[in-house]
Amino acid sequence: MTTGAPLYMQVEQALAARISDELRPGDRLPTEGELIAEFGVSRITVRRAVQELAARGLVVTRRGQGTFVTAPRLRQPLTALTGFVEDMEAQGLQSRARVLRVEEVSAPPEARAALDLPLGSSVTLIQRVRLAAGQPVSFDVTYLPVHLGSLVAQDDLENEQIFTLLETRHRTPLIEADYALTASTADAAVAAALEVPEGSAVFRIERTSFTTGQLPVDYEVLHYRGDAITFTTRLPRSGAASERKP
Repeated sequence: MTTGAPLYMQVEQALAARISDELRPGDRLPTEGELIAEFGVSRITVRRAVQELAARGLVVTRRGQGTFVTAPRLRQPLTALTGFVEDMEAQGLQSRARVLRVEEVSAPPEARAALDLPLGSSVTLIQRVRLAAGQPVSFDVTYLPVHLGSLVAQDDLENEQIFTLLETRHRTPLIEADYALTASTADAAVAAALEVPEGSAVFRIERTSFTTGQLPVDYEVLHYRGDAITFTTRLPRSGAASERKP
């Protein structure tokens, strides 16, 4: 407690770091008395710090029970082609990946169609759980053409995002992507990956990313926890742009 920031802010920052590094959704924070003793501050300071954490959506206080860590609630604008790490960094959250599977497989029909591959083609399959603030948020299944996937498979997929690897290491710029979002429920595999009950609400996203010349190079099926994310966008009214012109 030695920085020039207000005391409540120092306590808030310390607790936010603890939530990110050590605690899980549903864990209870120490009581007011325990926090007062730990940080050597007043009750008013502790209450202000907890209020700020609640305003950020990191905790919820239940009367008579205490203050509990919430699942991270993220807001992701659908305005540009970005990767998970970029999205989390924009919200000040640390992120990483847990790699479950990397192997060459026969292309399933949906991946073959999305990547415009001939019948009988193989693809590189990559399955990862994406974590934000230490909590599983997304279960990602990625299919890459083998000429790219065999390269990406050798990279550090726990700490580097595939978009960045393609663009900076494997000379494959990403220009745009097609998205399809569907409300769905978690089957056994998705539920286990996201650590939620089977049947929980999820957002299912199919994304095909294209490089120069409209060549598809990355097909993904993403499952986001329904309680962890809100997708946002802004859409113009048809004809509104012309009406604004003088």
